[in-house]
Amino acid sequence: MITIKNKTVPYLFFLFLIIATPKNEANELKNVYFGDTHLHTYYSFDAFLNNNHSIGPDAAYRWAKGQPVIHPFNRTRVQINTPLDFLVVADHAEMLGVMKSIRDDNFLGDDLGIIGNLKRWYAFRSMNQAVDDGTGLAFFRQFVPQNPNFEGHPDPVKLPGNNISDLAIFGDTRMTIERTWLDIVDSADKHNEPEKFTALIGWEWSSVPMGVNLHRVVVSPHGGDIAKSYLPFGSDQSQYPQDLWEWLEDTRNKTGAEFLAIPHNSNISKGYMFDRTTLEGDQITTSYAETRLAWEPIVEVTQIKGDSETHSKLSPNDDFADFENYEYYIQVGKTEFMPREADFIRPALKAGLEIEKSVGVNPYKFGLIGSTDSHSGLSSPEESNFLGKFATDSTPETKQRLGGQLSANGWDMSASGLAAVWAEHNTREEIFAAFKRREVYATSGPRIILQLYAGWFFPEGAEASNDFSNIGSEYGVPMGGELVATSEAQNSISILISAIKDPKGANLDRVQIVKGWIDEQSQLHEKVYDVAWSGNRETNDIGKLSPITNTVDLKSGRYENSVGDESFTVKWIDPDFNVSQKSFYYARVLEIPTPRNTLFDSIALQLDGPPRGAKIIQERAYSSPIWYHPK
Repeated sequence: MITIKNKTVPYLFFLFLIIATPKNEANELKNVYFGDTHLHTYYSFDAFLNNNHSIGPDAAYRWAKGQPVIHPFNRTRVQINTPLDFLVVADHAEMLGVMKSIRDDNFLGDDLGIIGNLKRWYAFRSMNQAVDDGTGLAFFRQFVPQNPNFEGHPDPVKLPGNNISDLAIFGDTRMTIERTWLDIVDSADKHNEPEKFTALIGWEWSSVPMGVNLHRVVVSPHGGDIAKSYLPFGSDQSQYPQDLWEWLEDTRNKTGAEFLAIPHNSNISKGYMFDRTTLEGDQITTSYAETRLAWEPIVEVTQIKGDSETHSKLSPNDDFADFENYEYYIQVGKTEFMPREADFIRPALKAGLEIEKSVGVNPYKFGLIGSTDSHSGLSSPEESNFLGKFATDSTPETKQRLGGQLSANGWDMSASGLAAVWAEHNTREEIFAAFKRREVYATSGPRIILQLYAGWFFPEGAEASNDFSNIGSEYGVPMGGELVATSEAQNSISILISAIKDPKGANLDRVQIVKGWIDEQSQLHEKVYDVAWSGNRETNDIGKLSPITNTVDLKSGRYENSVGDESFTVKWIDPDFNVSQKSFYYARVLEIPTPRNTLFDSIALQLDGPPRGAKIIQERAYSSPIWYHPK
């Protein structure tokens, strides 16, 4: 292992190299772009019912571009600290724009006859009354599963308690949804500025049968000329992911539209998101694996409702496994949280190796991104500038209002995350292409700049070269890529890593490589390697590195960058490489300890500490994996 650790001058030098190096004609350098693929506005029914009545797509884009906007709840002027490079407004397809249209008294719908019209009028009246009384959250709860406890591992869609009829209480909503969709598309086209800011068109498919979270964000690279030729597919049309994929394929064939789907919050999927069977309980086939792999090349690993990398019960030897745990299912009524392998990214990556051995295709060969899932219309993954999940829980004094003792409230929410993309240009086509080839990574909020390459032989001193990116590309494959055994495979895999701190943020604690593999007896394994770290710390007898010093002042919510390093570049050689074993590798970069959003709010309220949630956080970045294939 060779490590270069950098302080102020070298840090700025390496930052310049990655961002500002002139393009090379033979191998044009890519730039890193940061964005959010999962942002809700007042067109999402739950966002509107939780007091976002003023931030629509237009204001959401203005916020993302760095402009001041008026907060939807407390009506103050707010502004993002660092503007985004791209944004997907991903409102729920189900009842898209319906709540706002009812409130604005411009709902479009067919005549349902005397009885049907009377029922719809009563539903309108109830919704408006809830908004007037400040009980929108209670009204919203009728649209989520009610006390959905069940035993075993059945198909949740077919269970008797899976009743989604309340989604139809307003009758036929198609005309209202169509008008809303056109406005969403027009806003994206208006704000899309190639090379300056990318506004991607998308929506969320929100299947949650019996509290089993199966949500996906659907993204397309096209503009209104194609997007206006279809309406978003929702879980009110089907709760099965296979039906979503079939609709995507049919729509592509009819319109020429390209799509991809991004699963999120696998951490609350009750063991279904990355299962070893289909949702119906059938064995995964080659065809299923190929279809899923084609439509879902990336996964959202971190967001407001927690982190989905792994859990200490699944990775007991990982000291950093329990990061932003979130233990609340999307439902009314308490179900004891139980972390399962199919709920988390790392076990899923391992399961993919096993499935591939059986059917020849790995359905879980996905890249990693972060995004917010904010419903305030404001993408705010900044701890000191976090504005909650909903408008309702966006202030210190209203965090508790979001839920009661048996459900999550604002104190549980994580100020996360961001999607980072390596692309030559900031355009719809380039960002989408990076998603497809998985050359992306996730952060929990900071703008950490992370590069990862794997190969058989990198030149001596590659990790310190001024031409780091070109060397990585010439002699290896980038994050999201695949490395196939060659005659050189008698040597171990080498990995080049560069990690640079957020220019406005905290120093870095360490860089780790997470490896997973399947052995000759089809047993799955994982191991976390510390490959670079700050200071003069040494590993102990069992290979563990001591924690970095915590500089957070719990009285002021401030910290010092007196510990940690500003950047690392390292060439790491796998000491346990076995040429015959399929494996994957991804990087995890940890910042030094910093204040969590809950600490800031508890100090402002003069509390002894946050009622729920941690005081301190170690923000991080996850690269997309690189997969190794034997001959």
